[in-house]
Amino acid sequence: MLIHPPHQHIGKYFRIAVLILAMIVVAMILLNPEVKTIPALLGLVLLGGLGLYIGHVIDQQTITFSLTDMHLQHHTPKGGWSVKWRNISQIGIPSVSTEGWHQPLPWFALRLKDYEPFLEGISYRLAGHIVMEQRALLLTAYRRAESPSKESFEDMLFDDTPYTSASGKVYKGLIAMLANRMRYSRELLGYDVFVNEDLLDRPLEDFVGLSRRYLASAPSEVTDASAGN
Repeated sequence: MLIHPPHQHIGKYFRIAVLILAMIVVAMILLNPEVKTIPALLGLVLLGGLGLYIGHVIDQQTITFSLTDMHLQHHTPKGGWSVKWRNISQIGIPSVSTEGWHQPLPWFALRLKDYEPFLEGISYRLAGHIVMEQRALLLTAYRRAESPSKESFEDMLFDDTPYTSASGKVYKGLIAMLANRMRYSRELLGYDVFVNEDLLDRPLEDFVGLSRRYLASAPSEVTDASAGN
């Protein structure tokens, strides 16, 4: 099953609008004898080509999910990640405490059993994007935490301390930074992986419910690996 964000067809609509505008301009040129036809048509071709290219670029920014019997996969122009259902222990919506009440956050979230498959499959560009994009999420969780963290927010933000997976593999640099961010997010919010609800084609609660149905019906093979360090 494929999931497309709301802006999925913007590029297509933009190209259609460019073609319609081009047809109108051509008609005006042909009906107005005072206009120099060849230069005007050349300019129109250049502008039309630029418009079609922009529409193509917009389409390339489309972000999707695919859900199969075996895995949940996230696709972006910066790369993607794939998680097998058997490596997911929990799917939900993170929340923070406000005056004793739990306030849900606009994020789809996963809690993993083992970080290593996720870290092995993610692209460096997407890992960097996640670290930067989700700073505000980490800050919100840090400020609203029910119990104070041992780490300062500044230490959490770009912690690139080498991370050792459950199997003993050591990650350094950007991937270590992502793994440490996942650890801090679990400590504060209970989840490791987050995707903003703006990228979904349906209400957040509906997507969580859909994902949980896939999780419940997935083959229950293997592993009970720990994600901790």
